Amino acid sequence: MWSTIWHGLFFDPIYNLLVFFVDVIPGGDIGLAVIFATIVVKVLLFPLSIKAAKTQKVVREIEPKMKEIKEKITDSQEQARAIMKLYSDSGINPFASILLMFVQIPILIALYFSVAYGGGLSFPEINTALLYSFIPVPDSASMLFLGFFDVTQKSIFLAVLASALQFGHGYLAFPALPPRDKDAKPSMKEDFSRSLQMQMKYVMPIIIGVVAYSISAIIALYFVVSSITAIILELIVRKHKA
Repeated sequence: MWSTIWHGLFFDPIYNLLVFFVDVIPGGDIGLAVIFATIVVKVLLFPLSIKAAKTQKVVREIEPKMKEIKEKITDSQEQARAIMKLYSDSGINPFASILLMFVQIPILIALYFSVAYGGGLSFPEINTALLYSFIPVPDSASMLFLGFFDVTQKSIFLAVLASALQFGHGYLAFPALPPRDKDAKPSMKEDFSRSLQMQMKYVMPIIIGVVAYSISAIIALYFVVSSITAIILELIVRKHKA
């Protein structure tokens, strides 16, 4: 069952998408195929991505109201209900960003297995048994990205670039936190929120960089394109009201 779901929803579609781009790209550049395949994935995930970006924008806008609720309501359950009502009234889905992140994990795994894992399923060989009937078989596939380096190997340049772009996106999505109110009582929830935001802004780029370098340039390319599209999306959302 799980094998059917894995192949039907993730691996086979990603593999066929890569094979399609390898066939149409001059020289069969796998690296470029990964970039174009990532763009296609981002287009398909656009509704979820725009919802997540809008959610982050609205959360920033209602921050004063949330602070007011926390100051006025001391009971934790009543406070949680009031915040959830505020989310509902503002059209916020607090799980949009989490869902977007989890959807991309199997896509990343499928990319890695298709290109760098081996075991008879990955490039440069083409497994015709996995191809859809309308996908042509490429004459050749090149593992050299732009003719410079093997995409199955590690790339410190792409890893650093992926980390820097992730930091740029975090800088836009999570603006500087307001200073703590010295007269206010310490709040575990506020401390957790601040800690989570700091981790997303400063720790996540490091994690992205380490993962991108540890696995292969394929994963780094995915993160690079993902961060670029996320930055563009964030700028678009900032210019238009949700």
